[in-house]
Amino acid sequence: MPKKKYNTIDLFAGCGGLMDGFMQEGGYETLACVEWETFPSMTLANRLEKKWHHKNVKEEVVRFDIQRTDELINGFDDETFGKHLGLNKLIGDKKIDVIIGGPPCQAYSLAGRIRDPHGMRDDYRNYLFESYIRILEHFRPAFFIFENVMGMLSSAPDGTPIVDKIRRAFNEAGYKVIDDFKNAVYDVADFGIPQHRRRVIILGVNEQLNEQRPGLTQEILERFYYELMPQYRAAAVQRTVKDAIGDLPTIVPSQEVIKKDGHKFSHRPIEGSGVLNHVPRFHSERDQRIFAMLAEDIESGRNEYVSTESLKELYTRMTGKKSNIHKYYVLRWNEPSNTIPAHLYKDGMRHIHPDPVQARSITVREAARLQTFADDFEFLGPMMAQYKMIGNAVPSDFAKIIAKGLHKILNQYNNGQILYS
Repeated sequence: MPKKKYNTIDLFAGCGGLMDGFMQEGGYETLACVEWETFPSMTLANRLEKKWHHKNVKEEVVRFDIQRTDELINGFDDETFGKHLGLNKLIGDKKIDVIIGGPPCQAYSLAGRIRDPHGMRDDYRNYLFESYIRILEHFRPAFFIFENVMGMLSSAPDGTPIVDKIRRAFNEAGYKVIDDFKNAVYDVADFGIPQHRRRVIILGVNEQLNEQRPGLTQEILERFYYELMPQYRAAAVQRTVKDAIGDLPTIVPSQEVIKKDGHKFSHRPIEGSGVLNHVPRFHSERDQRIFAMLAEDIESGRNEYVSTESLKELYTRMTGKKSNIHKYYVLRWNEPSNTIPAHLYKDGMRHIHPDPVQARSITVREAARLQTFADDFEFLGPMMAQYKMIGNAVPSDFAKIIAKGLHKILNQYNNGQILYS
């Protein structure tokens, strides 16, 4: 018997990590994805068309500024974003069961606040959750999934904790969420993802479900957070960097700089490997020596350069510069990776490949593997844009776990025929 499918809209969709996990689960149909950056939108449309065989991706992937909510819903004709009929006409008379997505996290992230001289207090992205809620109020799905970084729990751009604003806004929109967001924090490594990545996953439940039975919304939240997610965590097997990328083709330094199609390469390209997006960024000879030395230090067991102070001292000695944080980190074969961040597009030194022979930072494909994107997931656009979209994404396998738990809940209550408007 085929799975019952539920309709979703994906907001702040990026390149589609969350969407792809929901589609892989098999119980959902993506009707629309909203994303405003060009290359993630292209990548997302390509994935929907090639993998999920959608025929109308030019309409289903809506590249637009979600802050212009009325136009997004009713249609727009814009010099930058082009023309679109709007979500209302695109969705038609179909019922939206779930809205998924998470606003850009840079304004909430601790790293972003450290780098910004104003602590991201003036960043418009602090309040993009309001646009998410306006779409929520318009389509009134039974559920939503809202994903964001741990820094959200401590962010207070105007003095009021952002979590209080978000909780109040969801409640005023008619959705019940978990009382303490600290109980909604997960390290994806605990669920078999080969990467440490702590994220807040907020499930929202339409208060109209209480019309079926008083207290139903609270019952659903408790089932998701205290029964289903712990079950999936307990059943998971830890995966390591070696599990994720150990079988990919070796890429070694070239004896001379390779120039091809207007680009420079420091490492010998893999010809005919069939692996998409498996090319490292250019590294100077100095950085290659550092990477090889650091990886060999760990491989040999000397561990001379594993402490923060030793790495800071090495950076100063090798570059003549000083840094308040250590700049280098070698991935460990037998552990999950450190977090794959969007900042990877600017700097790969904290994601050094553990093989000293290769003397490089990780490729786009290796970053994608650590984020559990399938090998047939093709990333489009310049290499730096690819790194950025991967770092911004939800790991696909973790998204699939969330989708699995939610699907059980959708099916459990009245065989999926939940009363809501």
